[in-house]
Amino acid sequence: MSKGKILFQLSGSIACYKACALISKLIQNDFEVQTVATSSALEFIGRSTLEGLTGRPPFVNLYESQRAMDHIHLSRWADLALVCPASASTLNKLALGLGDDAIGTLFLSYEIGHKPYWIAPAMNHKMFLHPATQDSLRKLQAWGIKILYPETGHQACGEEGPGRLMEPETMYAAILKHFSAQGPQIPEKLLDGARDDS
Repeated sequence: MSKGKILFQLSGSIACYKACALISKLIQNDFEVQTVATSSALEFIGRSTLEGLTGRPPFVNLYESQRAMDHIHLSRWADLALVCPASASTLNKLALGLGDDAIGTLFLSYEIGHKPYWIAPAMNHKMFLHPATQDSLRKLQAWGIKILYPETGHQACGEEGPGRLMEPETMYAAILKHFSAQGPQIPEKLLDGARDDS
């Protein structure tokens, strides 16, 4: 029996490999997962990886044959939508309401305020702390979107600071908590609170 239906959306970031670990964990624990990927996400991981993990082909191309209405159907199907990882570009585009790719059109057709929509940013610390990104985060939160704030630490570029994708185990625990009152308790500061250094 399915524990819940998760619309798992990946944008272009080296952190896509962590997202795959979370997808695997969700599938192993009886969640239904439909992936969505930007073209830049597919530069880091392939379609076959996402289909192999979930048993479902990812939604990528708005104009793919027989999938023209997927941006509507999938937004209705999901119990929870998660953008993980959310690159700076994708995060800022969502805040502007741009529907020029699969993630953007799903966002515009999703029932924000009626069903949970979560965003897990992952990017260089300078990009995360940029005023444009911080404004977008505040705007998205004001719309009722939950931000799974990134961790601080060593980054792929060799620098250090806030911007590392939240660890898969922590995100899984947050999802479990959402779907079950028996789920592990996650400190609210990690999930909702604005960072002191932002």
